[in-house]
Amino acid sequence: MSEAILDVQDKPKTGQWISLSLQHMFAMFGATILVPQLVGLSPAIALLTSGIATIIFILITQFKVPAYLGSSFAFILPITIATKTGGIGSAMIGAMFVSLVYAIVALIIWKTGYHWLMKLLPPIVVGPVIIVIGLALSGTAVNMAMTIPVGNASEYSLLHFSAAIVTLLTAIICNIYFKNIISLMPILIGIIVGYGYSAAIGIIDYGVIADAKWFAVPEFLIPGVDYSFQVTPTLLFVMVPIAIVTISEHIGHQLVLGKIVNRNYIKDPGLHRSILGDGIGTFISSLVGGPPKTTYGENIGVLAITKVFSVYVIFGAAVFAIVFSFFGKLMAVIETIPTAVLGGISILLFGIIASSGLRMLVDNNIDFGNNRNLVISSVILVIGIGGAKIEFSETFSIEGMALAAIVGVILNLVLPGMNKEEVDDGTE
Repeated sequence: MSEAILDVQDKPKTGQWISLSLQHMFAMFGATILVPQLVGLSPAIALLTSGIATIIFILITQFKVPAYLGSSFAFILPITIATKTGGIGSAMIGAMFVSLVYAIVALIIWKTGYHWLMKLLPPIVVGPVIIVIGLALSGTAVNMAMTIPVGNASEYSLLHFSAAIVTLLTAIICNIYFKNIISLMPILIGIIVGYGYSAAIGIIDYGVIADAKWFAVPEFLIPGVDYSFQVTPTLLFVMVPIAIVTISEHIGHQLVLGKIVNRNYIKDPGLHRSILGDGIGTFISSLVGGPPKTTYGENIGVLAITKVFSVYVIFGAAVFAIVFSFFGKLMAVIETIPTAVLGGISILLFGIIASSGLRMLVDNNIDFGNNRNLVISSVILVIGIGGAKIEFSETFSIEGMALAAIVGVILNLVLPGMNKEEVDDGTE
């Protein structure tokens, strides 16, 4: 990488600090508020907890890792399933147990190193599971884009679908035809343009904005107050296995980020610290009603383009996110975003998730002429997308994406011919 304009430990001047931090906040804004919109959580609490989680992450990684933590897309389907079976509180409990997995993995890495993890979660397992995450959500995205609720059913609406198409095309144009900071914010820009088009065709209800206060405390969900803390085996098996994907995603982000800023984050401050920071951020988020967190590729992209690596800039973005979450009018505007607009942007996002799984397989030169690889990926894909389920009782079952991830790990461990997986930790 070329020489940094501001290195990791450099503090910018006040004016520069504000503008650079706002840039990072807007880079993550669209994706972070989209997740709660899709799963029925408060966008304000998602924004608030993203700022808090990022500050926690920076503190645990000793101000050495300039990474922003936003809402994780990997948990959209698990949260939806958990909410249908036990209410939104059950999804929050599941997220807490996911953070416990992060803590356990961090402890083991601290004591034994990280290579065992790469053996457990090689690309041939993680890649197909990521594809499942994207494709399992595809029907949701399309239905959001082209239908409107009518009583207990829904019906096709060309008018609303046109808003989805405008949103989708805008995001594609920003991503493909722009190479500066605009290309890193296609979600936010797509939503803004789609919202403007929706206003022009008259499909927005502005009533909630007029009723909203300028200052409003985000809607917290506290265990024991807003919901009972009840843990079931089904809940755990819906949420916890997704850590297979998010931990792998975390490692990938740390490797990419390390190459951009010319640091070895696997060794210093250590993978155990960054995973622990991610986990504690997720725990605090779920404790107050926010979605699980993950490091954001959008913000890593901003670092690469601007050559401003300062962790203090990321810290500033987190502070701005916390402040913005208390702007009631802004949060009300977010609530008025038409479902069709969210559906249009979701078509691209969920497709990108699936494609990133394909990219992982390609980048790691996975040979599908090898029957072992073919079997593992095939079983994961069909079980995950087909919605296979193992039902032990009326209250305990493992299904879909979670079952696919578990089966993939088991097949990789028991089938003969497993390669020794190595990870590029940034050392020569």
